[in-house]
Amino acid sequence: MKIKEILTKKEGEKLFLLGNEAAVRGALEGGVSVASTYPGTPSSEIGDVFYKIAREAGIYFEFSANEKVALEVSAAAASAGLRSFTFMKHVGLNVAADSFLSTVYTGVRGGMIVLSADDPSMYSSQNEQDNRIMARLAGIPLLEPSNPQEVKDLMKFGFELSEQFEIPVLMRTTTRVSHMRGVVNLGLVIKRKEKGCFKKNPEQYVVMPAHVRKLRKKLMEKLTRIKEKANNSPVNKIIDKGGRALGIITSGGAFNYAIDVVSENNIEVKILKLAFSHPFPEKLVLDFINSVDSILVVEEVEPIMEKEVLAIIGKHNIAKKVYGKLDGSLPRIYEYNPDIVSLGIAKIVNKEIIRREKFGTKLPLPLRPPVLCPGCPHRGTFFALKKAVKKLKLREEDIIYSSDIGCYALAIQAPYKMADYCISMGSSIGIGCGFTKATNQKVISFIGDSTFFHAGIPPLINAVHNKDNILIVILDNRTTGMTGGQTNPGVPIDGMGNPAPEVSIEGIAKGSGVEFVKTIDPFNLKKTEEVFKEALQFEGVAVVIAKHPCAMITDAENRKKGISIKYAINQEECIKCLICVKNFTCPAFFIEKDGSVNINSLLCNGCGLCTQVCPKKAIEVKE
Repeated sequence: MKIKEILTKKEGEKLFLLGNEAAVRGALEGGVSVASTYPGTPSSEIGDVFYKIAREAGIYFEFSANEKVALEVSAAAASAGLRSFTFMKHVGLNVAADSFLSTVYTGVRGGMIVLSADDPSMYSSQNEQDNRIMARLAGIPLLEPSNPQEVKDLMKFGFELSEQFEIPVLMRTTTRVSHMRGVVNLGLVIKRKEKGCFKKNPEQYVVMPAHVRKLRKKLMEKLTRIKEKANNSPVNKIIDKGGRALGIITSGGAFNYAIDVVSENNIEVKILKLAFSHPFPEKLVLDFINSVDSILVVEEVEPIMEKEVLAIIGKHNIAKKVYGKLDGSLPRIYEYNPDIVSLGIAKIVNKEIIRREKFGTKLPLPLRPPVLCPGCPHRGTFFALKKAVKKLKLREEDIIYSSDIGCYALAIQAPYKMADYCISMGSSIGIGCGFTKATNQKVISFIGDSTFFHAGIPPLINAVHNKDNILIVILDNRTTGMTGGQTNPGVPIDGMGNPAPEVSIEGIAKGSGVEFVKTIDPFNLKKTEEVFKEALQFEGVAVVIAKHPCAMITDAENRKKGISIKYAINQEECIKCLICVKNFTCPAFFIEKDGSVNINSLLCNGCGLCTQVCPKKAIEVKE
């Protein structure tokens, strides 16, 4: 499938789409005019598609500096009467939370959807937060699709719901829903507004205490009316498998596991599938509870719906057993799969259930920790810094390496071991500021270019103002690397693919009052080491910008130019010192059974950085 088919395919046709791709098609069918994001897995592909089709689609799209800015861009558009869409990973909603909660109060004129891609099991995240809780905290309607078709359909439904009640709508996907692929029946792509008009109303859009007290009351009134709509919404469905002994209440990706287990084992149950799950449809759920003998709630991460069900049972004095996370029938942590759900159901029904794991292999899978790519410029940065630390005879126990969210966090592994503390996006500098005041240890904070623009500037200013003794290493690989190579304010192209001003990291650092600011190319190891030695001895805030394109960028450029360079080991010159394997750790290097060192030509990307590492110059261009 070509990405542009998401835009060009007609009503009635079909496409085989990822959940994230279906979100884009749904937005187009819903008449979206403005879309904004900060890239974060598992939502990243949504932005990647918009980047490729936005200009042809006639919509505005941007990769914002962070999620808070992205939400504000879309909120403004929706307040001016346009339909807008902002999307992010679950922890990104924390960054946007301040404006997110207030936007629910002020409401919108055009439809606005906020998509949170949650990550059960934390495949690419620092926590497992369940943003169904954020829906309840904010008082925002919540939609939970379970497959790509529903993602697309609920986008259009969400825009209509948002405009009907003049309130943003939150859509929660999960990793499996975002990344599962399925056949999607397409609807009509409708014409979108090019420009809106903001109608001034300070009592609605200026969140002063006197105004928000009234807005709070209006929000509660809205939620009462929206709850009634949820009770009667056709997107909430009952699937009757002929049983009355057990009723299953479920939503989102968890529904897929429940229906698989029930269908494959011919279990007679009733299933209530909630796609419009907040405000919780109490009347619908109460009627369902009264139609079965006991209830199993199948949901991923937190027992949110289970507690809602228990509250309804208590409120109406119903004597029925509720199974789920709270009684241990199902686990409270990590994402589910059919085996987990089958174990839970087997505890309740008197039936032997076929578990898929019986047909799997008993051989344990080898551990494959993620590593820096061959040709990654960060490897040169860490290698040179490690040498500088060693030559200055600094003890590792006297250094604190404060890392951040990004590829460079992979330096936690041996031999670098340069990640001692990492808690959130952009936290490395702020954490470093705290350590400089709390300890006498030398603090080195790592942060990427995109992350620096996202949340690194305020703590940099904080470090300068409070006269911290800290070395800040900004790893500028000219892209947002870990999420797939999106743009950021430090590169000369915007989210529409147009030329854009390149914001200077060096200029920001100097403008913030940093006296020691130097930019180096980590592919010059000798110069990089010299600069790090100087920076480590500087008293105060020192900023070193390690600037070199990501290997994905250089690989793509070389392919376009038809360049293919590979390196090999001259076995006559090699002394088997293993510096290339044990200290440099490029994954293209490997040791043969006879102890000789070789380079895997399939992995080598021809960067040549390793030639600066070998003391005997035994690494040569492969003929």
